[in-house]
Amino acid sequence: MAPKKEFSILLAGEAGQGINSIEAILVRLLKQSGFHVFAAKEYMSRVRGGTNSTSIRISGRRVSAPVDTVDLFIPLTEAAVQRYQHRFSDNTITVGEQAVVKSDRMHDVPFASIGKELGDKRYASMVAAGVVAGMLDLDPDVLSALIQKRFAGKDSAVTEANIKAAAHGIQAGKEIAQKIHLSVAIPQSGETASELMMTGTDAVALGAVAGGCDSVFAYPMTPGSGVFTALAQTSHETGILVEQVEDEIGVINMALGAWYAGARALVSTSGGGFALMTEGISLSGMTETPVVVHVGQRPGPATGLPTRSEQGDLNLVLHAGHGTFPRIILAPGSLEQAFFLTQKAFNLADEYQIPVFILTDQYFVDMYYNLPAFDLTGLENKNGFVEAGEDYKRYRLTDSGVSPRGIPGFGPGRVCADSDEHDESGRITEDLDGISRQMKDKRFRKFDLVKQAAVAPDLYGPEDYKMLFVAWGSTLPAAREALERTGSKTAALLHFSQVWPLHSGTLRLIEKAERIIAIENNQTGAFSDLLRMETGAAVERKILKYNGLPFSVEELAARMKEVL
Repeated sequence: MAPKKEFSILLAGEAGQGINSIEAILVRLLKQSGFHVFAAKEYMSRVRGGTNSTSIRISGRRVSAPVDTVDLFIPLTEAAVQRYQHRFSDNTITVGEQAVVKSDRMHDVPFASIGKELGDKRYASMVAAGVVAGMLDLDPDVLSALIQKRFAGKDSAVTEANIKAAAHGIQAGKEIAQKIHLSVAIPQSGETASELMMTGTDAVALGAVAGGCDSVFAYPMTPGSGVFTALAQTSHETGILVEQVEDEIGVINMALGAWYAGARALVSTSGGGFALMTEGISLSGMTETPVVVHVGQRPGPATGLPTRSEQGDLNLVLHAGHGTFPRIILAPGSLEQAFFLTQKAFNLADEYQIPVFILTDQYFVDMYYNLPAFDLTGLENKNGFVEAGEDYKRYRLTDSGVSPRGIPGFGPGRVCADSDEHDESGRITEDLDGISRQMKDKRFRKFDLVKQAAVAPDLYGPEDYKMLFVAWGSTLPAAREALERTGSKTAALLHFSQVWPLHSGTLRLIEKAERIIAIENNQTGAFSDLLRMETGAAVERKILKYNGLPFSVEELAARMKEVL
């Protein structure tokens, strides 16, 4: 068998079989062993049963996108084989238990039997982790240490049994590797061990902390709940106030109340939950109260596919709330962007007194990879509120459209806010052609300010491109690597991490292209429609995927080659 420069592992079984434990331990073991690691998961909306999986990609270079290729497949159920057999090749190594999974080309390892001998069939998951470690000749002592850390706080007998299970797996893995003459020639780095291993959820949560977030409100809804729980888990260290509210209407109103009082609040939700918040978003627009909202997208309508992924909520967020008022929509494509854009979101909301949205999706928040520690040089937070004097007017008419934002109790002035149209002091008015119209014009002037602060899209590839692939949000890593695989010298990728409002330089970049192809994880090409509306750009073709799964590198490269 020729030496492998990359190695991909697919672990699959039922919910409750320990797939998450295998994943958590293996990715850290691989990182500490000097490999660059990328992992993504697929899971069904059920507590038990179904088929869940983890895909782990190992490389000697940084990787941040999923591949279809499966070098090693470890199924814990027969259903897992049926679910993923379309990804197998003649080179796929399958390791399973013949008593559970029927296959003529599978290497038999009695996972459950070993687990039972050690006291519980659930130890089978650590046998599987050991098999991977054995096949790749990883340090068993490091694996044991990670198992001890994973099960810290549990009965010592449980920890010891898991370590013994892993040892059985290591021996079996070594025997299989020797039998098939497995050779993995992936360069190892001394840098990865000290690097971060982070999910999209972690990146957004840490970005919120860096942005001065001091309170978070949510009603649980996959996949937005992860950011809420991540902040809750660290609330004692960060001092962040955490409140699980009775419903999404209460969530957005509590967040607005917190900002009104001078706090920096985050809302984390998903499309179905956000749908209930639209009146509150409109309240933010009228009262010019800042708020930051993270929306983890998933397929709809209604409950849809609650544990799957789709870039389907752009229009929902763009048009949420009645009336006209400015907003900003950010859509990170990498963990680095997620951290820095979330931090930036709080300052943007505070400075312009508007709602700012962070759009991710299930794939993005659950995937993770190793990366260097963030460079925090230059990061700072600036509160936008002022001390209210005796003559304070909350909605004073200004040339910029931004009025001085006071907070109750900070200064002798009264801070009045009203959801009705109001005068400069915040008192209700129906002076239709007077102050009411002036207020509308004042809020509208902020559109120009917000546009000036827009994040520029990133261009990958030659600057003298003829074809331009356009992508946004979580499609970045797969699109970037897929473009490299096409080998094209005349095609480039333009990625937007801010999808509203568009940066002023967008039209110049679009006009340079002879052909424009959109790449989106939704059914209609929502962003390409927005791009055409704003720039007049004629998108020749849309490469779309909307089955609840992200693009793989191979799949996207093949579809890009079709149009080259």
